[in-house]
Amino acid sequence: MEATGTDEVDKLKTKFISAWNNMKYSWVLKTKTYFSRNSPVLLLGKCYHFKYEDEDKTLPAESGCTIEDHVIAGNVEEFRKDFISRIWLTYREEFPQIEGSALTTDCGWGCTLRTGQMLLAQGLILHFLGRDSESWTSHTVKKFTASFEASLSGEREFKTPTISLKETIGKYSDDHEMRNEVYHRKIISWFGDSPLALFGLHQLIEYGKKSGKKAGDWYGPAVVAHILRKAVEEARHPDLQGITIYVAQDCTVYNSDVIDKQSASMTSDNADDKAVIILVPVRLGGERTNTDYLEFVKGILSLEYCVGIIGGKPKQSYYFAGFQDDSLIYMDPHYCQSFVDVSIKDFPLETFHCPSPKKMSFRKMDPSCTIGFYCRNVQDFKRASEEITKMLKFSSKEKYPLFTFVNGHSRDYDFTSTTTNEEDLFSEDEKKQLKRFSTEEFVLL
Repeated sequence: MEATGTDEVDKLKTKFISAWNNMKYSWVLKTKTYFSRNSPVLLLGKCYHFKYEDEDKTLPAESGCTIEDHVIAGNVEEFRKDFISRIWLTYREEFPQIEGSALTTDCGWGCTLRTGQMLLAQGLILHFLGRDSESWTSHTVKKFTASFEASLSGEREFKTPTISLKETIGKYSDDHEMRNEVYHRKIISWFGDSPLALFGLHQLIEYGKKSGKKAGDWYGPAVVAHILRKAVEEARHPDLQGITIYVAQDCTVYNSDVIDKQSASMTSDNADDKAVIILVPVRLGGERTNTDYLEFVKGILSLEYCVGIIGGKPKQSYYFAGFQDDSLIYMDPHYCQSFVDVSIKDFPLETFHCPSPKKMSFRKMDPSCTIGFYCRNVQDFKRASEEITKMLKFSSKEKYPLFTFVNGHSRDYDFTSTTTNEEDLFSEDEKKQLKRFSTEEFVLL
């Protein structure tokens, strides 16, 4: 009877937190974000310039304007499409109960898991669709953009039309576009909030249990990096056998370890090397972020290999995807939305795409974060490591860069190589490392 009473209290508590987050973050979601006409905007390695339709027109003295301002032309529309195309994963409520708890929502505690999901989703988009793929954006995003503009022209409540798979596929001109739309939906379904979804909250929490975490706990960016690695390694879906995740050890990427992971599937029947998502947990200062690292963060987000940063500000986790001047562009997971059953063939897409970008001063960034890169094959990794190393040397004001690429294996430097088995998904070394990360990172509400 006591347990039942506790469950009821927990349910009431989560409902209250959900209502509070919706009230707080729905207001934030509708506020305008100001961008400068005079500075480029970088979004995951792509650069955009906001200019007037009439190039001869004199720009006003003030530097701030909203991207929704109709007089801005240039790349604004392309930027809108690009941003809205990113997969947005937020708090959800009323999903199937998480095993071992009474929780049916992650509202108030799951934001870093959500930002980790967004980073992984971007890596999978690159893997299956490519960075510049027209795919579903040419048709689907038009509806999001139209609804976005309507909300800015006087409607009090943001509304999005229901976009069906049948409707979008009917407009496609060839099989390639239809294939991309199918993959778009498939990728989103892998992040569904059900026990069977490969990278859904339920599965990530199960992997977190191996490091002493449970549903309702807070998760730091480094811990989430290891959880994502385990989730991808354990995924048995045929489409996911060509991709793996490597997590840097103590801010060091060991090139031979990465190449070994990429070459693990190479046999006489399969000569293709794997793609890899490299996750690098770093700390940009002590208690506060050191502003000397601003150029480093901007340099990272300017790279075509970058799939974003799991970070945030104290007590809140954000997915950083770009910047303008000294402000970071991010996607916010704190808006609590209703559960969507992604097992339905024609499930609605609109709640998985953010209608409006948000900006935050770099100075407010919490120092703990995890950086992500995607490399399609071994040759791509070799090129990326060279380019990233050059960027690190160029952007670092410190004597030593925040992280490094070194030749050889970790075992060559007296590190114990990581091992996994079915009984214990995290090795003893990994458990110690995860506990150390847990004590260093910020607490998430």
